Amino acid sequence: MPDILVRGLNAQTIKQLKARAKRHGRSLQGEARLLLESAAGTDKARIAAIFEKWDKRLAGRKFTPGVDLIREDRER
Repeated sequence: MPDILVRGLNAQTIKQLKARAKRHGRSLQGEARLLLESAAGTDKARIAAIFEKWDKRLAGRKFTPGVDLIREDRER
């Protein structure tokens, strides 16, 4: 896979990218890669593969509808 080097980023940009990466549980490089791929556009086949991966990962789990959770919280 080809590499890319981005020179001249200011310290504030790096700080914000690191904070964003931390919020999302990714490395700085992973966050930057995701942002660049997103900006370049992701093809439909890759998006479908991502959804399929999550479908398999979450298969068999039952989730409570958000409306029910909100209602339950308001009734406390």
